[in-house]
Amino acid sequence: MRQRVAVLGAGDVGAAVAHALHHAGYRVLLVEGEAPTTTRRGMCFVDAVFDGASSLAGLTALRVNQPEQAETAWRLDFWLPLAVAPDLPCWLERLGIDLLVDARMRKHNAVQADLRPLARCTVGLGPGYIAGYNATVVVETAWGDELGRVIEAGPARQQAGDPRPILGASRQRLVCAPVDGVFCSDLTIGEAVMQRQPIGWIEGNGYRVELLSPLTGSLRGLTRPGLRVKRATRVIEVDPRRDPDLCFGLGERPQRIAQGVLRALERRSPPAPRRHSAAADVAAASGPQHCGYMDTAYRHEANPQTPRMRE
Repeated sequence: MRQRVAVLGAGDVGAAVAHALHHAGYRVLLVEGEAPTTTRRGMCFVDAVFDGASSLAGLTALRVNQPEQAETAWRLDFWLPLAVAPDLPCWLERLGIDLLVDARMRKHNAVQADLRPLARCTVGLGPGYIAGYNATVVVETAWGDELGRVIEAGPARQQAGDPRPILGASRQRLVCAPVDGVFCSDLTIGEAVMQRQPIGWIEGNGYRVELLSPLTGSLRGLTRPGLRVKRATRVIEVDPRRDPDLCFGLGERPQRIAQGVLRALERRSPPAPRRHSAAADVAAASGPQHCGYMDTAYRHEANPQTPRMRE
């Protein structure tokens, strides 16, 4: 029987983890909140929360409302089921899931809640997780030589410093909400923007605060318009490399983290061989599937140091 795993978080890291586990033969259930403010929506599955479907690198996630619908997805072996704000212990029990990965990347939490009561084997990603204390194992998520390392005992590195620079721009490429309110924008991910160009605004009770592009480049991150955000929430990211292709697909860092998760799980619960799916034959015969968000294939970059590598 193929192992079943729940991945908490459908952002860029959770999406890469789900991709890797699905292709390795695990049955994957994605779990997301009701109103995720994730910005890199071209590199993840969060739009399925709102649109019902989202495609990324040849794989589609569809929103499901009942555990039985997840079972159907696994039986067809063609798409990923995504549950929104479910009663998690109930779903895990009904679906017989005993592996769990927390890919929500709540990296500002000093200590995360204990995952271990939820499943037989739990994997915590990044800051706040300590192997043997609040997760079975931990995977390192910070840039560096240890990115993706499986930690059997002890903590992951704490959040430190600014994001890794892209063409010299680190935190400068990000825009955070200056006040509480509803985020609005008429632009879309991948669009070219100029420095100080209006990108969006925050609407509140009797006020409107305009948000300007910090750099010239491509709009890589944009929180879903219409969502309520809190002050200091990241809502915009501009990539100074000016290549819209880099705003879509699986990123380098998420994929390295995903490989760490795969190694951690395979040590404890190797996946059963994947049976050939009739649905896969249908998909191959009909060509690329366009369901929900843009279907984009990951383009492998041979040199991990190239400035064109997706992060």
